[in-house]
Amino acid sequence: MSAADGLKDLPKVDSVLKEQLEGFSTQQLKKTDTSEKATLPSKEDVAAEKQAQAHLQAVEGFNAANLKHTDTNEKVVLPAKEDIEQEKTHQSIFQGVTGFDKSQMRHAETEEKVALPAKEDIDAEKGQQALRQGIEGFNPSALKKTETCEKNPLPTKETIEQEKKA
Repeated sequence: MSAADGLKDLPKVDSVLKEQLEGFSTQQLKKTDTSEKATLPSKEDVAAEKQAQAHLQAVEGFNAANLKHTDTNEKVVLPAKEDIEQEKTHQSIFQGVTGFDKSQMRHAETEEKVALPAKEDIDAEKGQQALRQGIEGFNPSALKKTETCEKNPLPTKETIEQEKKA
């Protein structure tokens, strides 16, 4: 394969684009400063990460063979005598209620006795109702107009002198 054969296989470039590419100059580009912004972890972050790694290594490297064997003693606290008696009482009451046989009960008819008030009580209540209706239904327009004349007689000279002497 020659170089000419390799050029035939390449895609054809438009002539306008080819002219622009050949006439390109790097002098036409604007100058810019590139700054790399890579934030490094702080001293505290590094210390915290080291401490976490040390903790994980300590847990992973723990040797269970260094532990001592211990026996656990479970202490059972028994209830007091009063507590046992109280629970037995509650259980017997519960069993008595749940195991109650209704078939042994006798049928009973209930009578409702209505005690009517005495005649004196009825008369007293009727009198109170009539009085209440008279007060509530009072019509002040049915009253007659009256003029009040206040008479205050003055004492005579003789009565004044008698009072002074006394």
